Amino acid sequence: MAGDHAHVQEFFAARAADWDRKFPDDGPAFAAAVAEVGLSPGDAVLDAGCGTGRALAPLREAVGPTGVVVGVDLTPEMLAQAVRAGRDRQAALLRADVARLPLASASVDVVFGAGLISHLPQPAENLRELARVTRPGGRLALFHPIGRAALAARHGRTLTDDDLRAEPRLRPLLASANWRLLSYADEDERFLAVAVREG
Repeated sequence: MAGDHAHVQEFFAARAADWDRKFPDDGPAFAAAVAEVGLSPGDAVLDAGCGTGRALAPLREAVGPTGVVVGVDLTPEMLAQAVRAGRDRQAALLRADVARLPLASASVDVVFGAGLISHLPQPAENLRELARVTRPGGRLALFHPIGRAALAARHGRTLTDDDLRAEPRLRPLLASANWRLLSYADEDERFLAVAVREG
């Protein structure tokens, strides 16, 4: 559902209050995905499009007290829910656009993006901005707690090859934005693509 910022904000603002209640069983999938990214104590990690902050606790646990966790989201209602859930104790939360991140170049080791890519209005440019803030050799994890087929079925759609998360589309898209795809898993219970920042 890639679209303009107003559409993305409207979509998530309307759903923010019930988001965590609607998906109460996703916690273990988030924790497992974070564990596969290869974070180390002391790392700096960006949760891009953090929503209500469901990844923030496992991210904080992975980087420890000396690490840095930043959650960025465009929708104030989602960030407000993250604060209500106490997740602001695990990360700095910023209202910002992934197209223009208020972060220095090469300042993070890992970018974690749950459900992010299908909401990017300009995927190649937005992925380039994520590459800008990531150090060379750093990683990008694109995650969803259910796979492409299960997600399409949930929304009453047919799975198509034009989905940005389809491996034949995702690999060249990432490459155009200075990322190299390292691993790709699209299963009923999760989607996880991990890429490394080139250069």
